[in-house]
Amino acid sequence: MKWLRLAVVTICVVLSQPALAAATLDELVARVREESGKDIRFDQARETRFIQERDQQQAKLKVLRNELADSNKKADAYRNTYQANETRLTELDGQIASQAGELNDLFAMVQQNAAEIGSLLERSMISAQFPERGAILTRVIQQESSVSMETLQNLWLMLIHEMHQTGKVTRFSSPVITLDGEEKTQTVTRIGAFNAVADGKFLRFLPDSLKLVELARQPAARHQNMAQALEQAEEGWRAMAVDPSKGAILSLLVQSPGFIERVNQSGAIGYLILIIGVTGVLIVLWRGLFLGATWYRIKQQLACEENLDNNPLGRLRSGIQAVRAKSSEVLATRLDEAVSQETSRLFFGLTALTVFAAVTPLMGLLGTVIGMIETFQSISLFGTGDPKLMAGGISYALVTTQLGLAVAIPLLLLQSLLHAQANRIVEILDQQSARLYEQYDQYDQTLLEH
Repeated sequence: MKWLRLAVVTICVVLSQPALAAATLDELVARVREESGKDIRFDQARETRFIQERDQQQAKLKVLRNELADSNKKADAYRNTYQANETRLTELDGQIASQAGELNDLFAMVQQNAAEIGSLLERSMISAQFPERGAILTRVIQQESSVSMETLQNLWLMLIHEMHQTGKVTRFSSPVITLDGEEKTQTVTRIGAFNAVADGKFLRFLPDSLKLVELARQPAARHQNMAQALEQAEEGWRAMAVDPSKGAILSLLVQSPGFIERVNQSGAIGYLILIIGVTGVLIVLWRGLFLGATWYRIKQQLACEENLDNNPLGRLRSGIQAVRAKSSEVLATRLDEAVSQETSRLFFGLTALTVFAAVTPLMGLLGTVIGMIETFQSISLFGTGDPKLMAGGISYALVTTQLGLAVAIPLLLLQSLLHAQANRIVEILDQQSARLYEQYDQYDQTLLEH
């Protein structure tokens, strides 16, 4: 087909160009034959190459099929070996399980003890100084094979180390979380597994992060002074407050309300009770100083013949001087009036203390009733599932009662003391008035005899 196209092209060119008409037909035929021979040789070469490649691919395919057959045979052999090994392993596992029953129980017990020891060490304040000691226990707990003698010795040594550190007072550097939320490295003094202090402040141990944090509310000042003295000591014995619950009591200290918070819980009734208490204390101070000064001046008056106007006895004597010339009935009446007047001055304000001592317990009882009403309202609305909902009413009831009794009892005792002091002065006035009357009566009889 190729030589035919060439011929057609050649003929068309000849016909369209008369100048080439002289070309001979033999040249054209020879040229066509030459081109046709080239195409035939090219096609034969291609066909020969395709046949060679086909033979090569068939040879490779045969080799691969032989290799596949060999591989399948090996796979079957490996598969049979694997099945035989699995069967053998199952038999060996059964033999191990039957022969190592007690060892498995021992291993389970060791893991259980390791978990308990790990829980103990995580909550121990000593872990703040040795935070990496729990890694061994973690490996024992996660281990699936049997434990070795070295592992058992490590568990024993860790318990010995914990007991040893519990009885020591040591210093070490550790990050401490302050109240501002900052983490500072400070020198911490640890008292066994019970307390830890830094810069005179008690610390609380956080098991989750194995760090120490300052308590939001510190113990009493004397306990902080003990902590400072212990930190500054180099040797010898020092007194120190120890929390036997290993931090639980100090943690509860933050949650316990102070005096101001308790007063705020009592509400308006609590504030009114405190106002009455403060007023009563002021009256006690005022009347106590007055009665004390009066008693001292009366003693001075008893030792002095001159009548002084700065005490009841002196005023009583001065008042009698004006009626000595009158009858005994007038003198008795005047003595009774003077003693009654001085008695009123002595007992002034003590009645208010009696009223305060009687009213404050009743106000506390009123607060108790109000608190119980709030508690029952909470129960009716929310039930008894959450005790915290009832805590407000119960706290209100108890705090008001406590404040009422705390104010009433001291006021009642102080009022009794002041009342007794006033009675002593009144008794002296009665005795001195009776003596003055007797002296006047003897003087009157003397005049009648003359």
